Amino acid sequence: MKQRPRSAQTRPPQRFRRKPAPPPAEPRLVALNKPFDVLTQFTDGDGRATLRDYVDIPGVYPAGRLDRDSEGLLLLTNDGRLQARITDPKHKLAKTYWVQVEGEPSEQQLAQLRAGPELNDGPTRPAEVEQIDEPTLWPRNPPVRFRKSIPTSWLAITIREGRNRQVRRMTAAVGLPTLRLVRIRIGDWALDDLQPGEWRELPSSS
Repeated sequence: MKQRPRSAQTRPPQRFRRKPAPPPAEPRLVALNKPFDVLTQFTDGDGRATLRDYVDIPGVYPAGRLDRDSEGLLLLTNDGRLQARITDPKHKLAKTYWVQVEGEPSEQQLAQLRAGPELNDGPTRPAEVEQIDEPTLWPRNPPVRFRKSIPTSWLAITIREGRNRQVRRMTAAVGLPTLRLVRIRIGDWALDDLQPGEWRELPSSS
């Protein structure tokens, strides 16, 4: 009795490894000072402000996110490998923020932030946290809404992970709601003197 040839459908599927995309012929890295109320994307169906309103370089995409209600340093690149190095949590790239909070932080609250407060998705990693004098910044538009009866303070917070709205949730968890959040550094890249909506080219080999 002749055996039927094995159907092609029963053969185990072959697995192909995706080759990483080759680096672009001209790698580009751009630092943008993202203004308040701007989405970290180039399109929006609801007519809200996006990166397209400020960056006219074809082929670059955000390396990471910065919330719509946050300001400051955003990196954009056309190099997928560099984008992964900036955003992949395994690299633990430090990100530093100046954070205006409601209230006067106690040493206990600062210690809780440094140790890593418990959030609804688990404890955060230890952070570098210092209380600082009010930094010299551009006026926010619209201005921050204060409660006259409650003082505000500024913190410098450095984290090495990137959960959704992490810094805001950290300060809220210890009783210090965030009023304004400005990212000033990602790894070795700094905001420096860029004004809202301004961008500059950076060496892509950094």
